[in-house]
Amino acid sequence: MRFLPFFLFTFSLSAQDLWENPVRKLLKEGKPVIAGTVTIPSVDVAAQMANMGFDLIWIEMEHSPITLETARNMILATRGLKAMPFIRVPVNELWTAKRALDMGAIGVIFPFTSTPELAKQAAAATKYPPEGRRGFAAGLPSFRWPSPEGYPAFANRNVMTIVIVEEERALANLDAIASTPGIDVLFIGTNDLAQSLGVGGQMDHPKMKAALDKILAAGKKHGLPVGRPAGSPELIKRYLAEGYQFIQGPSDLVMLGGGAKPLLDALGKSGINPKDRPLY
Repeated sequence: MRFLPFFLFTFSLSAQDLWENPVRKLLKEGKPVIAGTVTIPSVDVAAQMANMGFDLIWIEMEHSPITLETARNMILATRGLKAMPFIRVPVNELWTAKRALDMGAIGVIFPFTSTPELAKQAAAATKYPPEGRRGFAAGLPSFRWPSPEGYPAFANRNVMTIVIVEEERALANLDAIASTPGIDVLFIGTNDLAQSLGVGGQMDHPKMKAALDKILAAGKKHGLPVGRPAGSPELIKRYLAEGYQFIQGPSDLVMLGGGAKPLLDALGKSGINPKDRPLY
């Protein structure tokens, strides 16, 4: 008798028996979520972050040296911990999402999603056919997410697709991007957006404020949560009051520095000002 892999079996389960991505559930209920950003290629750092209380860990593969192998080990280290593993891929392509999902990510964050075509590509990359174009290779992800309903059905229900608006040209396409079936969150890459608008670093500039208001309005119109980075408790409170729901918290390195600073200040020992640090 030939035995089929566990993940190929499907069972008849009632809706209440099915596991639901807690990040999706919280957002659906209108509640905020916060991500801990992981940039250090360390399984220990990822596991610590996943156990601190964050709703998800944002494994940063666009702006960090984290490799595919390290990301896989980080994802395995989240088993049994609170935070769900999401990956920001370096570019909006089918193959980058495929690698992230086949490692076991439960959410993919796509940078520079500035056109309707890129939004459709992002949505298709995270779903198996007939809903999308994700290639079938369910062995590794099903090890992280064993499910009696079968991994493909599980993934199509639970994997989340986050697209980042971070270019001026995306503002003209907001309706088409936000109305794309399969998009779960509109996230604002505030630094890149400000640069694209010609007001880099000026988050309160009128051009930037108008762009942020437009993105928030598009999210509300199409029933999508909107997110942005926030580096302090004060900013988090402000952004939640403004209607943001998906918060990217500071990176591991930033929190390491923030935790060390008061201890060093108490002894009169301060680090090098980043502006004074040599470039080599």
